[in-house]
Amino acid sequence: MYGCGRYSGRYSSQIWIIVLCRNDVKVEPIALIITGIIAALFFDFVNGFHDAANAIATVVGTRVLKPIQAVGMAALANFIGPFVFGTAIAATVGKGIIQPNFSTAEVILAGLVGAIVWDLLTWYFGLPSSSSHALIGGLIGSALIFGGFEAIVFGGVQKVLTFLVVSPILGFVIALTFGILIIYFLKKYQPGKINRVFGKLQIGSSAFFSLTHGANDGQKTMGVITALLISGGLLNAENFEVPIWVIFSASIAMAFGTFLGGWRIVKTMAFRITELKPYQGFCAETGGGVILTAMAWLGIPVSTTHAIAGAIMGVGTTRRLSAVRWGIGKKIIYAWIITIPASAAIGALVLLLLKLLGL
Repeated sequence: MYGCGRYSGRYSSQIWIIVLCRNDVKVEPIALIITGIIAALFFDFVNGFHDAANAIATVVGTRVLKPIQAVGMAALANFIGPFVFGTAIAATVGKGIIQPNFSTAEVILAGLVGAIVWDLLTWYFGLPSSSSHALIGGLIGSALIFGGFEAIVFGGVQKVLTFLVVSPILGFVIALTFGILIIYFLKKYQPGKINRVFGKLQIGSSAFFSLTHGANDGQKTMGVITALLISGGLLNAENFEVPIWVIFSASIAMAFGTFLGGWRIVKTMAFRITELKPYQGFCAETGGGVILTAMAWLGIPVSTTHAIAGAIMGVGTTRRLSAVRWGIGKKIIYAWIITIPASAAIGALVLLLLKLLGL
């Protein structure tokens, strides 16, 4: 087993962090830790910007709220989410993907850059890929370059990969079930009246999903920042506890990104997968929110994109199978499949570049 120790001191008016890993001594300036934190918050902003579609697509697609109203509500709910559901996912991401001894500032920074680049690429092409899996992929890629397979927590990665498949299926099934039950029990009522009622209910379901989105995706950045602070000797490694300022800063960054909104992906999720009625939007948001609530309490990092996309496809089939544009669905699934390896490759390349630069 490789040991790791730390020493903090002052030299030439600059704070340096000394990390002893694998019997090698590496000197890291605190500037690298700060750069990593800034990159993490920028990723959180991009995450909110990229994943705004997850929280508002259905409520915009059903025209219950105007876009500016929807993103305002989603931004507020995203900020509140981590305070409601705790930080179990932050601990999983911070110490359950990469072995703590290998979570250096360079590894985390390279992983973040890999995730940011992939998020921006998929945003540009309007593909609702998973920011969560982009982050995990980026971290895996940089960690493999730094320490090989010993650097990876395979149990944590296996859990992530398992729920990569499970979460969209659960979203599909739950939303489909809700939709069938509503159709069966309310079939005697006029469609116009049903849509008016569920239009109001959908505001609540959209807020609920936004809360769970903030609780899931916001926590991943909190876990990364906490791991950075531990790698710099600024927090106790034995007790992985997210500082309150980290919760606030990550929540604000995600809320701001959500408010600006990634409209390319909103159009895909809201209008291109299927045409949604208010009762269907309610089912999709509620189904996705139920999954994310359970995962937040269990500390399992899942993709909000996968959950809501699966739910939208599921509720779309309540009318007929052809109501879902399965061609668009296939493109989304392809993006899901390649997200982790693609972001891992970018993270690995970034770490190699940092090594060439002597950082």
